[in-house]
Amino acid sequence: MLHVCMFLTQLFASVFRRWAASSNAGVLESLGYKEGYRVDVDIPEGTWTEAPNFHDILIFNTGHWWWAPSKFDPVKSPMLFFEKGIPVVPPVPPHVGLDMVLSQMISYVEKKARPSAILIFRTQSPRHFEGGDWDQGGSCPRLQPLAPQEVEELFSLKNNGTNMEARLVNQHLYQALKGSVFQIMDITQMSEYRADAHPSSAGGKKHDDCMHWCLPGLTDTWNDLFIAHLYNFKNLAENGLLVVGGTLILSPSFTRFVFLPRNSSQDCKKVAEICRGAGEGAARRR
Repeated sequence: MLHVCMFLTQLFASVFRRWAASSNAGVLESLGYKEGYRVDVDIPEGTWTEAPNFHDILIFNTGHWWWAPSKFDPVKSPMLFFEKGIPVVPPVPPHVGLDMVLSQMISYVEKKARPSAILIFRTQSPRHFEGGDWDQGGSCPRLQPLAPQEVEELFSLKNNGTNMEARLVNQHLYQALKGSVFQIMDITQMSEYRADAHPSSAGGKKHDDCMHWCLPGLTDTWNDLFIAHLYNFKNLAENGLLVVGGTLILSPSFTRFVFLPRNSSQDCKKVAEICRGAGEGAARRR
């Protein structure tokens, strides 16, 4: 029996637990902090601590909270990172804390995972707020997918827009996973076009829901992509090309490969041919 487990990470325990100043006047209190959210970067989150020992396939992703000033105000309610039970001093901003969490998480999973396990990290699910963030009157009224130039207007880091956090987090993911045994499943680029696929005003919230997805819908395509990944992994393993120390990044086109193997350039060409064939086969089956 093949055991598959997917985790929306809360990457480590005590993530986003409320912290308040105490009368003991610790180091954070001495720096003027009165409250915030404690993030222990090196304590595995209890719901999946033992999962790497058991599952054959583990799929991880992380949430939208790393760039969320509406929740984690840098002055009133900041993220406060702890390591070995001690506050990180001087306090670091969320993007540095994210790097610390990813480093600890990757190391932990690689040590605990079964030798034959397939480890996958799914990239960020994008949001499509226009005219402001969720708490600023933002909406997602689109009825058709975006054109390429519209995607760049919404998501380009140069524009410093509401929705750019997906690409920002992905930059940190790619850097942290480089050289690890994790495979990367890129769902971000394909999803950026689907501004029409959110519940919007029908989401049952006081504001437009431009973050979650309608079902059936786009996430079913993510599942198709995952199945295609499994065929790719199977073909790579059968041909002796899925090696520890190599990172294979697959996108929905099945032709965008960044493979960093311990093999020759000829093997890289063979990898691309195998995976392209598997992708075409999956497309024919659909």
